[in-house]
Amino acid sequence: MNPILAEYLGTFILILMGTGVCANSSLKDTFASGADWVLISFGWGLGVYLGVIIAGPSSGAHLNPAVTIGLAVAGKFAWADAPLYILAQLLGAMSGAFLTWLLFADHYNRTEDAATIKGTFCTSPAIKNTPRNVLSEVTGTFVLILVVLLFAGPEFKLAGLIEVKIGLGSVGALPVALLVVSIGMSLGGLTGYAINPARDLGPRIIHALVPIKSKGTSDWGYAWVPIAGPMLGAVIAAMVYLAVI
Repeated sequence: MNPILAEYLGTFILILMGTGVCANSSLKDTFASGADWVLISFGWGLGVYLGVIIAGPSSGAHLNPAVTIGLAVAGKFAWADAPLYILAQLLGAMSGAFLTWLLFADHYNRTEDAATIKGTFCTSPAIKNTPRNVLSEVTGTFVLILVVLLFAGPEFKLAGLIEVKIGLGSVGALPVALLVVSIGMSLGGLTGYAINPARDLGPRIIHALVPIKSKGTSDWGYAWVPIAGPMLGAVIAAMVYLAVI
């Protein structure tokens, strides 16, 4: 598969499953309404699992601009390829969120709380404290990128012939899924653990565009936090990796 198409499809499935579990557990009159944080954490983790299976063999399954930037800083990915990867991730995230809205449109219109509706699309802080909110996203993404880099290890060729790709796909789908579940369960309750700029920005754009009763604002004043925080966390993780390996 073309690597750019792989990034689009992998991110599309990731966000469809992730925003889907949020909608399924939060919106009024779904069979899963009222489900807890454990379901949401596993829903996102398994969404990553599916996305990695789809994109891993073709693109390394970055599925996340922070992963792309972190790998580029660490010298594991070409900077020239980063813009198209990131664009594909953003478009995939928008497509996944749009399909979630289309599937759950009746339930969105029965849900009256604007914060609940927005929370199925994008993240927000449990307690608004901007420096600490940024630190939360930096820390979660730092853990993600550092562990991915340490999982992947140095570049090598299997039997001197087959080049091993560096990215989420290079470490196997299940370990990465469990890594995301762990971050969600341990650190996610502070800001909703975006740890992925495309994951937050793409669905936030869709939230602003689609018609939903009682949806409120898309809180663009906060939108920079789940973009800048993950990017900074990825750069720090890559620098730590380069310093210790």
